Amino acid sequence: MTPGRERGVTALLCAAGAGLVLLAAGRTWATVKAEDAITPFSQSLTGGDLGGASGALGWAGLAGLAAIFATRGRVRAGVGVLIALFGAGIAYASSAAVQHSNVLSAAGDESALIKLGADPALHVNLWWTVSVAGGVLLVAAGVVTAVRGARWPGMSARYERAAPPEPAADDDPSAMWKSLDRGEDPTAQKNGRP
Repeated sequence: MTPGRERGVTALLCAAGAGLVLLAAGRTWATVKAEDAITPFSQSLTGGDLGGASGALGWAGLAGLAAIFATRGRVRAGVGVLIALFGAGIAYASSAAVQHSNVLSAAGDESALIKLGADPALHVNLWWTVSVAGGVLLVAAGVVTAVRGARWPGMSARYERAAPPEPAADDDPSAMWKSLDRGEDPTAQKNGRP
């Protein structure tokens, strides 16, 4: 596989991982039902309600995707390490977010009625595992970038702006027009007249 193609596949891994994390962050991760409360109720909690760290790290992983293309050499390898750390943080934060005590604490912060319930029922959905899977993809993309990214090509030179060469006075086709703008007669200078 060529270095450019390897960079592209790694970028797709990074984009897929960050996309999964951001998709999962807005979905319902847990539902709390307090049927024995004075007023029975049911509350759905999203990944953002349960902490929000995975969503924030997902955005950071997406920014790392742009940095893969914008950097070179050792800096790109450092970006890979950061992306891997973001992915590991997402996996940990997603797993910790659905712990029984954390879900009940978040539900209690959202509604005072849960504190009056005798024994609230808790149901955890599988969206948190989608977030963990996105974190694992980011770890894989980060590790590949850290190990092999220094050899990948940088952005094409056509995107880098170079100063135009200074043309010689006789070679510059716009010199005649510029002299006319200044009020000079360009034909008089060529014939040696003042």
